[in-house]
Amino acid sequence: MKFVDEYRDPQAATQYAEALARLVTRPWTLMEVCGGQTHAIVRFGIDQLLPPGLTLVHGPGCPVCVTPVELIDKALEIARRPEVIFCSFGDMLRVPGSRDHLLAVKARGGDVRIVYSPLDAVALARANPERQVVFFAVGFETTAPANALAVHQAKEEGLANFSLLVSHVLVPPAIEAILSSPGNLVQGFLAAGHVCMVMGWQEYEPLARRYRVPIVVTGFEPLDILQGVYMCVRQLEEGRAEVENQYARNVRRTGNEAAIALIRRVFEVVPRKWRGVGQIPHSGLGLRPEYAAFDAETRFEVAGLQAEEDPACQSGLVLQGRLKPHQCPAFGSRCTPDHPLGATMVSSEGACAAYYHYRPRQEEVQA
Repeated sequence: MKFVDEYRDPQAATQYAEALARLVTRPWTLMEVCGGQTHAIVRFGIDQLLPPGLTLVHGPGCPVCVTPVELIDKALEIARRPEVIFCSFGDMLRVPGSRDHLLAVKARGGDVRIVYSPLDAVALARANPERQVVFFAVGFETTAPANALAVHQAKEEGLANFSLLVSHVLVPPAIEAILSSPGNLVQGFLAAGHVCMVMGWQEYEPLARRYRVPIVVTGFEPLDILQGVYMCVRQLEEGRAEVENQYARNVRRTGNEAAIALIRRVFEVVPRKWRGVGQIPHSGLGLRPEYAAFDAETRFEVAGLQAEEDPACQSGLVLQGRLKPHQCPAFGSRCTPDHPLGATMVSSEGACAAYYHYRPRQEEVQA
């Protein structure tokens, strides 16, 4: 295949659906980890092609969605300061904290800027030595190499006015938290292809063995996802629990060794709180002691700030695959993309946003 249209071929999709119908002999529940996969599933109706009893639930694979509310409040506190240029990717600007979001701070005069790379923030620090430049470092393993490079470069250049507000999270501990939960219903996983492009899939092999669960590294186009589902169900039907790679055109087992080395040079594994889920041990990245001077939480003395999620928001259950977005009482009424209660409704990869844009509300379906 050479072109994206080939990965969206309706005839091929129908053939995969028919093959799955022949393969499935009992109910199975799979979870796609990545929010990008969730949007593809909902947008293209992939879940509606699956045979009865084969269920896809949506996992915690949106880094914007799992950034804890108190970290958003820390970002707001820093961004309000007149000496600060606060830099972020655009998808974080409307994520609600406990009472506000970054776009509102910008509207009231805060110097909040959208950048396209953390190295853009380093350049701003270089060009504005009299200002403090902070980059909001949010993401899974996919964005960690670029953020590590930015900090490393700032240290090499002696840019004392650059820092990171770090909210990096790691996928394998989140999968383990789901599998070890007493209420877990997930029997197989579609792993995020772009994360595995960086990290490889070796970290998933102990999980597959320990919990007897198949994990298939999967891409993001409709045929990628259907093939990933087929590979996962085939393992379940055959009684196997292995890591397989559907996304072979981009992913290899060992990942990108240079990127991994850079991540480990700058970051260390730490506990991390996930929005709507709670703290998961060993599930985050924080700056190593030799880079601690670039930690914005310490520099601006906001590390102790605490905040609580809106109790009406049930995004935590959505992120754990226990609730579909339209099953939340606030969905589409109190909670919309214009007035979101939680990050899953405002994020470009959030499951609630996907359902709002591509699926009618449940009561409309029933009508």
